Amino acid sequence: MENIADHSSSSSSDSEDEESSTTSFRSKVYGLIGEKKTVHTLLGGGKPADVFLWKDKKISALVFGGATTLWILFYVLDYNLLTLLSQGLIIGLTILFLWSNAASFIKKSPPQIPEINITQETVLEFPFTLRIAINYVFATLRDIASGKDLKKFLSTIAGLWVLSIVGSCCDLLTLMYTITVLVFTMPFVYEKYEDQVDSFAKKALDGLEKQYAVFDSNVLSKIPRRLKDRLD
Repeated sequence: MENIADHSSSSSSDSEDEESSTTSFRSKVYGLIGEKKTVHTLLGGGKPADVFLWKDKKISALVFGGATTLWILFYVLDYNLLTLLSQGLIIGLTILFLWSNAASFIKKSPPQIPEINITQETVLEFPFTLRIAINYVFATLRDIASGKDLKKFLSTIAGLWVLSIVGSCCDLLTLMYTITVLVFTMPFVYEKYEDQVDSFAKKALDGLEKQYAVFDSNVLSKIPRRLKDRLD
């Protein structure tokens, strides 16, 4: 009985320790982003976040299915954009033309074709937003190239190296579709299994911290003081 009680007490203690460490991990993450935010908020909120989190399964399935269809058409069936647009317009215009002319014979109302007008504000807003994004990228690259932050430089080089490897393994279309699949799956899975994911992420980060400690003692400690201060 004492062994059973000790085992139960030990299991309870381990569970409490794991829960405490997970809570500590979350507090660190929330400290980085400024405050506790839900997955829905981190995705920008509103309808786009609802789509990514499958709040409205019909719309989410429609968007995800459309992306999958485009990938199959362009990558698997080797369609090109001009051919797809041309054939799509041929089919659509033919259906609408025949429907409009046959409506009086079959005693049904003709199709209601919406009038689409792109406003001047929409046209002007897109390049303005694009300019801000491009300027931000240029400013970031300039800051990295100036040699002020060695850690940011190394992380950027590592990221670009990984991106070059991914680019050599697949084309841009497949990469974009892969990102789409991840956006439609990872936030949904995280929101549903938040505790398990946080626990796993904490263990992974602990492992990375140990590896960094080894790297620091074997490599960084031998770097001149000036460069090490920049890295830290």
